[in-house]
Amino acid sequence: MIGSVVTKPAVESWYPTLRTPAFLPPNWVLPVAWTTLYADIAVTSAMTVDGLHDRGDDDRRRAYVGALGANLVLNAGWTWVYFGQHRLGAASIVSGVLTASSVDLARRTAQVDSRAGAALSAYPAWCAFATALSTSTWWLNRDR
Repeated sequence: MIGSVVTKPAVESWYPTLRTPAFLPPNWVLPVAWTTLYADIAVTSAMTVDGLHDRGDDDRRRAYVGALGANLVLNAGWTWVYFGQHRLGAASIVSGVLTASSVDLARRTAQVDSRAGAALSAYPAWCAFATALSTSTWWLNRDR
């Protein structure tokens, strides 16, 4: 919901003026994918935090919560940089860092619960796709 504050106006005015790559999914796919992924992040992260708490591993639990927080800041940051600031090149860099952070989050999750880690693996895969999409859009519009 927070991202929609900058996304909605940009999607209605600025975004339609961009040249986009041929592999851009239909408009309805992105909100469905992200909503599903946010639910996945919430469930798998709760499982991980609870699992670490149950084991009494407070140091790893705090480190996981920190990694999750950083990941969510990067996620929101991409939205702000891309849709709010219209900085496609910078957004591609943020997206790449978000992908690396998502890989780390999935790794941390899998160390606690392999099923939750497997479920969360869709997140870094989608972030990698989003990085390719973001970078391709920047490339197609670099002359602007």
